[in-house]
Amino acid sequence: MGQQVIVVGLGRFGSAAARTLHALGHEVLAVDASEEIINEIAPDVTHAVQADASDQKALGALGAGNFDIAVVAMSSNLEASLLATVALKQLGVRRVIAKAGNPLHGLVLERVGADRIVYPEREAGEDVAHTIRIPDAVDYMDLAPAHGIAKVPVPQAYVDRSLLQLDLQGRFHITTIALVRDRTVIVNPHRDEVLRGGDQLVLLGNDDHLAKVTSDAD
Repeated sequence: MGQQVIVVGLGRFGSAAARTLHALGHEVLAVDASEEIINEIAPDVTHAVQADASDQKALGALGAGNFDIAVVAMSSNLEASLLATVALKQLGVRRVIAKAGNPLHGLVLERVGADRIVYPEREAGEDVAHTIRIPDAVDYMDLAPAHGIAKVPVPQAYVDRSLLQLDLQGRFHITTIALVRDRTVIVNPHRDEVLRGGDQLVLLGNDDHLAKVTSDAD
């Protein structure tokens, strides 16, 4: 069941968050001071309103306190980011996720009540670094030092072979957690699943082992 989410600040990060949340079935209120941005995003969210998100009275008039989650995406304006976070918490939003531009910004956001701090630029950079180590990865999520989840295309040598035959766990010490086929995601695929051309594997393990899945394909 979808939740009610208010997203304040509609730069690239905020707009992407708002659109994706709505596509995932959540009720999304998008708020920004720019009329042009509001008009652009309006077709892609539940509601879009032009307002000053750092003004508690303006947020209160929008019913922000009734939302389950808030995303504060105004990291380039430190004062507005902090004021919006404080206002949303005082209005009663249970969970506030705030974007920070640097560690100091994140520390202050945490002190004023943000429940989770995200550093999208830093996190994206870290993920890119991991994909250099795993060159065939089309996506990557860091879990711990030198460990993560990678989505890799199925090598041609694996096509028409089952996961049981490939024995990725035994050969590379990694776990297959999903198989992406066209627009379908098969979670925890059965070991008898036969791979097809164009499939993608979602794998969990050590970075060095993940890199070997495609480089050592035979």
